[in-house]
Amino acid sequence: MSGIKRPTEKHLMVCTGRAFPELAQEIAELLGVDLVPTRSLTYANSEIYVRFEESVRGADAFVIQSHPAPVNEWLMEQLIMVDALKRASAKRITVISPFYPYGRQDKKHAGREPISARLIADLYKTAGANRLMSIDLHAAQIQGFFDGPVDHLLALPVLHEYVASKYDVSEMTVVSPDAGRVRLADMWSDRLGSPLAIIHKRRDPNRANEVAVGEVVGDVTGRMCLLVDDMIDTAGTICQAAEALVAHGAKGVIAAATHPILSGPAVQRLNEAPFSEVIVTNTLPLSDAVNIPKLTVLSMAPLIAQAIRAVFEDGSVASLFDGTN
Repeated sequence: MSGIKRPTEKHLMVCTGRAFPELAQEIAELLGVDLVPTRSLTYANSEIYVRFEESVRGADAFVIQSHPAPVNEWLMEQLIMVDALKRASAKRITVISPFYPYGRQDKKHAGREPISARLIADLYKTAGANRLMSIDLHAAQIQGFFDGPVDHLLALPVLHEYVASKYDVSEMTVVSPDAGRVRLADMWSDRLGSPLAIIHKRRDPNRANEVAVGEVVGDVTGRMCLLVDDMIDTAGTICQAAEALVAHGAKGVIAAATHPILSGPAVQRLNEAPFSEVIVTNTLPLSDAVNIPKLTVLSMAPLIAQAIRAVFEDGSVASLFDGTN
């Protein structure tokens, strides 16, 4: 019996939203594939329309979307893309959100609050996602919010390689800007073989809504200090920490963070702070208005491409981070 022959081997397809197509293009080129041609529109009333302009039936589809401001618009676009893939019979759909939206709302701090990070995971699942991939989640517990496999990628190997190649790590102290980032700083310390210090912040009871940077716990005098964090938003905490380190005798201060949100006064604060260099990755796009001469942006595209290839070939994503605690 003759008929139409269809390929039996699965095929990899990479789709992108409009928030940061340059990152997706770089990833696709490293994988040796073309981005799926996509028609995306925003109507006058702000509703979003998406249509893939080639068949995705039976595909192992990876949907890449960054989430800069306006976060809700780009999140909705990604959800609509996932729904379109599901209805077009894609075999497996992996959502790639380099910067997980609402990741800082991972727990209730008071009554009648949402856990928005869990809601985002539920939305991805309801839309049709089978798998989730993200980089440096603000809280590791978010991995448990999604009902399916989660690939939690780490920017540490990329950032570490750059720092170790440029600076003398024997003269370096790794610094956590607050108590919440001590685990991250400890991972950096293990990687570099450098000592660890912590900025201990105290609130002044006489000054409401202001955080006073208190003591530096650890030896920073005469040393190059590396401040590490998962993100830089308004840059208040990390810039206060840099000033405290200089006041305590640090020879110099550099910063390394994965996600450059850079909201509000962040650019001005970073330019005025005593940093020798600020190192970030391209999990989020930087607008043309961001002018920070001492800013270095490292690409996460090679690591994401390796993770996509591992998932597609049913290999181990964890093996990409062997040696990373």
